[in-house]
Parts: sequence; C-alpha cells; structure tokens
Amino acid sequence: MAENGDSENMSDLERKVCQQIEYYFGDHNLPRDKFLQEKIKLDDGWVTLETLIKFNRLNRLTKDFDVIVGALKKSTTELMEISEDKAKVRRSPNKPLPEVTEQYKNAVKSRSVYIKGFPLDATLDDIKEWLDCKGKVENIQMRKTIQKAFKGSVFAVFDSVESAKQFVETPNQKYKDTELIVLFRDDYFAKKNDEKKRNRLEAKAKAKQEKEEKQKQAEDAEMKSLEEKQGCLLKFFGDLEDQTCREDLHAVFSGHGEIKWIDFVRGAKEGIILFKSSAKDALDKAQAANDGSLELRGREVTWEVLEGDAAREALKKIMEGQQELLNKKKGKGRKGKGKGGKGPQGTQDRKVKFQGKKTKFESEDEEEGEDESATGAASPKKRPLEEAEKEEPARKQLKTENGAGDTE
Repeated sequence: MAENGDSENMSDLERKVCQQIEYYFGDHNLPRDKFLQEKIKLDDGWVTLETLIKFNRLNRLTKDFDVIVGALKKSTTELMEISEDKAKVRRSPNKPLPEVTEQYKNAVKSRSVYIKGFPLDATLDDIKEWLDCKGKVENIQMRKTIQKAFKGSVFAVFDSVESAKQFVETPNQKYKDTELIVLFRDDYFAKKNDEKKRNRLEAKAKAKQEKEEKQKQAEDAEMKSLEEKQGCLLKFFGDLEDQTCREDLHAVFSGHGEIKWIDFVRGAKEGIILFKSSAKDALDKAQAANDGSLELRGREVTWEVLEGDAAREALKKIMEGQQELLNKKKGKGRKGKGKGGKGPQGTQDRKVKFQGKKTKFESEDEEEGEDESATGAASPKKRPLEEAEKEEPARKQLKTENGAGDTE
C-alpha cells in the first residue's frame, strides 16, 4: 500500500501523474472502462505499470516507473496500492467501488456543473488547468458533436455539492477574456427542455400562421378568379323536356360563344352555363341567329345572365363540380391496377403455397463496436501501441480519460 502521503512535496509532474492514475481507478472511470476491468480480473486487481504507460494521457506525462511509484507514495487519498516489486498497482480493496444505483447517479448529478464558453480549440489539459484552482474536480466531460468536434462546453463533477454550489455561485466566471455560462447540470437540462418546448410551440404557431396565410391566399385567388368570371355565367330555366341534354346547349350556342362548363343534368328544369367570355354577348348572338327566340327542343326557356352574389355562388358550385370530376378521373385511372400495371387477374397467377416449418432468420450483420476505454486503451485484440487522442470514449460508454465525449 502507498505510504502516508506527502502531497506538499509533490512536484507538478508527480501531482499530474497521481491524478491521472487515480482517475483511471476512480469511481467515475473504472465502472465504465471495460479494458481496465478485464485487466484487474486477471491478477487480483493488479495492473502492471507496463500496461499503464501505454495509456495515452499517462504516456504523455511520463514513462518512468520510478516517477509513477514516487508520485503514488506521496498521495494522501490512499486509493492506490503498489506491489512489493514496484511493477504493479491496484485500487485498494479498502476502497471498494460504490454501487451504481439511481441514488448514486442522482448524487453525482447533483454535484455536476455545466460550463460553456471555452474556445473550440481548447484541450482537456487546458480546461483541467483552469479548473484546478476552482475546487476539487473528480471528472471533466468534454461535450462533442457527432463529428467529435469540441462544442466549447463541459460537464465538471465536483467532489461535493458544497464545492459545486460555491463554483456556480461565483459571479463573472471567465476563461481568459471570455465570460462563461455556468449552471448546475440539472438546471442546464431543464433550461434546454424549456427551450425545446418553446421552440416546438413557436414552430407550431408559425406553421399555423403559414397555413392560415396560404388559405387566405387561396381564398383571395379564388375570389379574384370569381370576380374575373363575373358576366360569364348564363342561367336557363323553364318547362324543359326530359330529354334535354348538354349537347342541346352546345348546339344552340355553337359559333356564338365558347362554353367552358355546363352545370346541368338530364331531366332537370334549370341549369347554368359558364362561357369563356361574356355570357351576354353569346346570348345576344345566339338570339339574333334565331330571330330573337332561343328555345331548347322547341320549349320556351328563360335566359338570365348572373352577376354579383348569385354569380359567385354559382361559380363556387361549378368549381367544386370540376374538382370532383377530376378526382373521379384520377381514381378511375388507378382502379384495378396492380404492380406493373397488371389487373387483379395477374395477381392470382402469382399466388404461391408455402409448405414446411417457418424459420426466423437473425441478422447476420450484428453491430460490432470497438469499445475504447477511458484510459485510451482499445479492446485487447485490436489495441495499437500508438494512437492519437485515445481518451475519446465510445459514445455508448459515456466515459473519458478525465473527459468524456458528448452525451446529448
């Protein structure tokens, strides 16, 4: 076991080495570090220094076993033990890992702080150095985008609620010349949820407004269309013969006016004609061509050019009838059509009767991911000796080498 500490005589290098190794075996990292967990199972918790110096952050500090052992001997936390041959270290059995319960998770959250405003090129070491004088920090989680670019914000877990509260309540926190946003983690997420809720409501209100504007534009366009067609409607009524049909109307006005639509059914006693241009001109020409008397199948008919509200209502009815006919034509074009344009008869020929026991097939391409530990170590089979920034975690593990990736 490490001797009684002498932290006052620690050099800056020894302090950093000690902090790094204690982080590897600490409450935050060890439960999530699969690589390190596998190692400690092999030898009653012991891990060789030869293995540890392959972890990137420690490797950048020192590869000297004497420096590592000397640093751990000066530690006052009593977290680590050193083997008699000074070649291995382990977490002290007297310091068992806490049980990761909901209560424990909530306790960690209660002393976790959100800090935003760091430059995007800031490193974990830069942020650690800045936080060193702000209180004892157990873990720093650098928040990153999907592309693994630093967002400029971190979650820092302090050693107690009191130290976290003191940090949060310190006014005008700055990193260099940049003022920082500092909130408790729970307050940050509550604020984010409120923003999302507000954004959803604003988006919903905007969509409603846009829909109303489009509807108004459509109504304005319809009214404009109706106004443009004023004077193009001709109503007819009388004791019409039951066999009177649209063809009779086309025949009467042939050469006198172009008919766009006729709202009339056989057997009815009245109807409306929509001309492309002036209904009065078409009526006058047709009457003039028939000595002033315009009949249908020898029956007298009253003709009336519609205007104002009567014309608008008639036009709406005609437009609805046009749309209904268009919808019917579309539906008729699809009726009876199957894949490849074949009718229902073709589908009968494709029926196949299957026999035998049903078999459930599992996906042959199951997801596999290399779980990189917070120590910067990859899985034992694939772990290269040199990789850049091994401390970035697998996103699912939410762990880091004194700093994790984004959890959002």
